[in-house]
Amino acid sequence: MHSFRYQHDRLHCEGVDLNAIADAVGTPAYVYSAETIRNNFQRLDRALHEIDHTICYAVKANSNLAVLNLLAGEGAGFDIVSGGELFRVLKAGGEASRCTFAGVGKTREEIEFALREGVYCFNVESEAELAFIDEVAGSIGMVAPIAVRVNPDVDAGTHKYISTGKSQNKFGIGLDRAEEVYREAAQRKHLRIRGVQTHIGSQILDPRPFAEAVGKLIPLVEKLKAEYGIEFFSVGGGIGIVYDPALASGSPEWWSAVDHPRRITPEDYAAAVVPLLRPLGLRILLEPGRFLVGNAGVLLSSVLYVKQTPAKRFTIVDAAMNDLIRPALYEGYHEIHPLTAKPGEPVTTDVVGPVCESGDFFAQDREISALEKGDRVALLSAGAYGAVMSSTYNSRPLLPEVLVEGNNWKIVRQRQTYDDLIRGEVLS
Repeated sequence: MHSFRYQHDRLHCEGVDLNAIADAVGTPAYVYSAETIRNNFQRLDRALHEIDHTICYAVKANSNLAVLNLLAGEGAGFDIVSGGELFRVLKAGGEASRCTFAGVGKTREEIEFALREGVYCFNVESEAELAFIDEVAGSIGMVAPIAVRVNPDVDAGTHKYISTGKSQNKFGIGLDRAEEVYREAAQRKHLRIRGVQTHIGSQILDPRPFAEAVGKLIPLVEKLKAEYGIEFFSVGGGIGIVYDPALASGSPEWWSAVDHPRRITPEDYAAAVVPLLRPLGLRILLEPGRFLVGNAGVLLSSVLYVKQTPAKRFTIVDAAMNDLIRPALYEGYHEIHPLTAKPGEPVTTDVVGPVCESGDFFAQDREISALEKGDRVALLSAGAYGAVMSSTYNSRPLLPEVLVEGNNWKIVRQRQTYDDLIRGEVLS
């Protein structure tokens, strides 16, 4: 459920007409709904009320300071994968003691920074990393809290680029080797075993893979609790959202649908995993990102030209793959709707951007409203892996980001200028 809907034929975010934001800040631009983020967090929190838990928001999904501050205010912890993400959390009012630090390639500088700030735990992804964290902690006279990321070899049924829980993925340590790695960790003077972690992938719409992964790890978790007194079991993130209305209600007003058979809800997720987790008597951490912010954001764009060739129609907009790379990277789907509803029959078109790449498209052979030069559109479900993955390719400045709360809105990141593009560069 999210807070974007038509009112009197004009698309609104909460109580704000998106045309008004486009008038003020221009296009392209990102817009986020505070109400949607809060509602998603609170609904998931309520669904897990039967177990001791902490929701650690995956910062990589959307790292805007205003978004992080909003979630910190809701009581979220944070799942970070870099020193820069920890820096952002601290600047946004979060605490290192509520951060878990994941990622396969942590550097010495990042480990030292996290230790000095009091990070809650490092998720260890390899034996080599285990030894390195011990070395770094010892070099500054500290003890590093750790959890081993255990790979359960579960197929989450998601895109190969966002699958992380199979044996051929780069993440984690195999279940068959986990006990041995924990024994090694227990012998190292500068490590403290704090928990166990797993994560099987992203954009998962079926609760069964989550239950399968938890079930495979429970015997290990029980043994680690008995032997090392672990405090928590982190079950990772990956709860998916609906991008394609064909998977939702089938109605053009799909965002008004609350639930449907192929959308995973917090209640579905909890029903699958809570009965397995409750008997453990441990704190359960989970690391949602996309689920909290994905449907809370849109990318606003304006039509520059409409090009008709003998082969097809192209609708050329001012946003591009450098602003939202999901369609080019893994054929990610985003609904496209005009900011002002347009009557008439839809047309089949490619929606493309100005970047000089054939992969610069948002939709191909899609039926949408017949758009004309100057029309504005919203690309929905762009709150996760949108602005955070953007670049300045083709020397295109990064976009502004706007946060809406009720009837009010504010710019939470300014649009880059051309001077910003070259800041730090020098002539030879």
